Amino acid sequence: MIRIYPAASRYSADHGWLKSNFSFSFGDYYDPENMNFGVLRVLNDDTIAGERGFGAHPHREMEIVTIVLKGQLQHEDSTGHKAVTTFGQVQRMSAGTGIIHSEVNPSSEEVQLLQLWFIPAERGLTPSYETTDYDLTKLRHQLLPVVSNASGPHIAHIHQDMTIYLSELENETIDFQQKEGRRTFLFVIEGSLTLNGDNKLDRRDSARIEDVTNLSLQAEGQTLFMLIDLP
Repeated sequence: MIRIYPAASRYSADHGWLKSNFSFSFGDYYDPENMNFGVLRVLNDDTIAGERGFGAHPHREMEIVTIVLKGQLQHEDSTGHKAVTTFGQVQRMSAGTGIIHSEVNPSSEEVQLLQLWFIPAERGLTPSYETTDYDLTKLRHQLLPVVSNASGPHIAHIHQDMTIYLSELENETIDFQQKEGRRTFLFVIEGSLTLNGDNKLDRRDSARIEDVTNLSLQAEGQTLFMLIDLP
């Protein structure tokens, strides 16, 4: 089953300094039929104005991944970590038994980011944080893992049986072979993709895929997208 979710179907919120689009129930947006896709609980597409952000706030029992698309995001938490993330970097925070953190745009220019929350494979983890970088040139013509339970150099570690891939294609096709019984989530960041020949996805469209193992992704023009392999 392939279900396409157009960008316009997302819930949008405009707070002036913060513009958000929610792919799943979050904050003031509640839809009991749209709470999650497997262990993927949140996907927020945020734009934060210069020198604004989220003050100190708590989290528990969640794996939180932030992918910066433009600008800078400064993270600071109660475990003593402080870092600035930019395009080409990913931050992963395991909230575990409890953590307090802030996320602020330290620049005068806006920051654009994707924030994703995943239900961890086990509860009661010790809170942790890391920032990793990836080679932007390696996005081209392939699926590049940037977050995974099977972590390695330039791949953030996550406490769940899953992998986040980023890829940049230009008028070309790439295939992904999914294992039986797993889910795939697809999100077009920029550009357009055709999925398995007849499912068109444009900028910020997404697809939730179950019981389909052979995926063919055909880019039209220059396209940047995210693919998540989920249990």
